[in-house]
Amino acid sequence: MNQEIPKVHSAFRFNDIPCDKDTLFEIGYSFIKEGEGYELHVGDFLINWLSDEDEIIVKTSGSTGSPKLIALKKETMIQSALATAEFFDLQPGSNALCCLSTENIAGKMMLVRAMVLGWNLDLVAPSSMPMVGLNKDYHFCAMVPLQLRKSLKQMEQVRTLIVGGAAFPADLEEKVADLNTAIYETYGMTETASHIALRQIRTRASRGKAAETELFSALPGITLSQDNRGCLVIDAPDLASEPIITNDLVRLVSDSGFQWLGRWDNVINSGGVKLIAEELEKKYSNHLNNRIVLLGITDDTLGEKLVLAAEGEVNDPDMMETLRELPDLHAYEIPKQIVPLEKFPETKNGKIIRSRIRELVLEKLHTKE
Repeated sequence: MNQEIPKVHSAFRFNDIPCDKDTLFEIGYSFIKEGEGYELHVGDFLINWLSDEDEIIVKTSGSTGSPKLIALKKETMIQSALATAEFFDLQPGSNALCCLSTENIAGKMMLVRAMVLGWNLDLVAPSSMPMVGLNKDYHFCAMVPLQLRKSLKQMEQVRTLIVGGAAFPADLEEKVADLNTAIYETYGMTETASHIALRQIRTRASRGKAAETELFSALPGITLSQDNRGCLVIDAPDLASEPIITNDLVRLVSDSGFQWLGRWDNVINSGGVKLIAEELEKKYSNHLNNRIVLLGITDDTLGEKLVLAAEGEVNDPDMMETLRELPDLHAYEIPKQIVPLEKFPETKNGKIIRSRIRELVLEKLHTKE
């Protein structure tokens, strides 16, 4: 942080309007007074960003617990934007699209990147099909997996896309393989002002590169390590005053690269065998049509028994038979029970809420007793 970076770059354009601080304040104020629903959040953020306050209040996603409000320093958000620009070599004047809700950190950071880096930012209403009707090419855009899934035909208009908010589905990786867009899955959290690492998805744009597609690479200035549980520790001096200890189990390959395995919170101890729920779900995913979540439910004999929650209509015997026939599954990786749920609870970004799924499964199991 050797020099002060302006909050608004001289080259910044918002919906094709050249913007200095005064113009941007007027836009923010008009959004608050007479904007549509999604524009109200944009207006609030712009006014707060231009204020003399050093911090922005942001809300966490709530996927691993109750949503909470935290204070992020504006300088932290600026440094995050600069790291993203360095990683992707994005210059002032780049065209960018903001199609995420600015209620959350991902949408806020699209605004920050554009303002700080001097991009030409187009704002559209957050929806599952944000690029319908757009006839412009973009250097950079951020989406959640559902938006990408419904925008495959328009992806040729986007040079670089980052995807976050929920895990990148395996079937979607297959669907994007022939695209010319460079697509990256993000790893990060509200506390780090969006992503601190990226994993490139295999597309035409990534062919010929030696990078292992299972690995996340840290942004510039970030160093990674593990604690004694095997969970990721993030040392990011520009983003946090102390190392951030996560609950994410990883395979660390260097101080800047890792493979994400799952959450420590979701480890299942069944009969003395520790199972990483997300890792095992990947094994299942290519053989089942339903979305699934694996849970450890208290059991007198095993300590925790492996229970599979499946979304939608399920034929229990057929699904169980499919799993038993998989050659790479050990006997202890076969669920003891399957519990169908009509619909998985999700955050607004489409990330499943495991704590709520557990509650629904326990209700069903209790009802059967």
